[in-house]
Amino acid sequence: MSNKPNIVVLTGAGISAESGIKTFRDADGLWEQYDVMEVASIGGWARNPSLVLEFYNQRRRQLLEVKPNQAHFSLSDLQNYADVTIITQNIDDLHERAGSNGVVHLHGELLSVRSEIDSNLVYRWTGDLKMGQCASDGAQLRPDIVWFGEMVPKIPEAEVLVANADFLMVIGTSLQVYPAAGLVAAASMATPIFYIDPNPGNFYALPNPKLLTLIRTPATSGVDIATKQILNNLNLI
Repeated sequence: MSNKPNIVVLTGAGISAESGIKTFRDADGLWEQYDVMEVASIGGWARNPSLVLEFYNQRRRQLLEVKPNQAHFSLSDLQNYADVTIITQNIDDLHERAGSNGVVHLHGELLSVRSEIDSNLVYRWTGDLKMGQCASDGAQLRPDIVWFGEMVPKIPEAEVLVANADFLMVIGTSLQVYPAAGLVAAASMATPIFYIDPNPGNFYALPNPKLLTLIRTPATSGVDIATKQILNNLNLI
């Protein structure tokens, strides 16, 4: 077993927004031209799969044009001092591209597709996905995304990870979208929590306010602030 401290990081759309990926609620965002329930729900897929595929094709093209930002790289660098697990609500691969290992994608991955019948038939996919392109079981391929109306299968795994954290970072998320927002409640009352967001959301729901550090800055600067505080606490710098 490692003697390094165990740091768990929960990331949301805010960390990727600084790389140029439009967030779910941006006024000028990619989502604006679509009714979210038509392009990101199991019902929308049943009604108009071609529309859903085109929506995710646009998002995939956008992802391939952007790069990780300083926050992604700082989290990767933190692996030199601690065992770091990132639980992300994001469907991009920016954490991995920055060099982070052990990334848990709660809501799926944009660069993967799967059979619409068998969720275990998953394929890496970087181009457009079209109707008629099928998995090995003959079923239509769909984005490997957890949509509204579907279960989030990795929540139990994520709860265990949070419960065992020595430190918890929460970055760029409103803490208002469940079930992901409920993960912070799994943290131990003794776990220091660093919440990094220029406009922090429902931080009153966090386990122990006395161990909460609010860092009201964007992720690109806030992660470095939190990292220095944690490493100072551990006498590692």
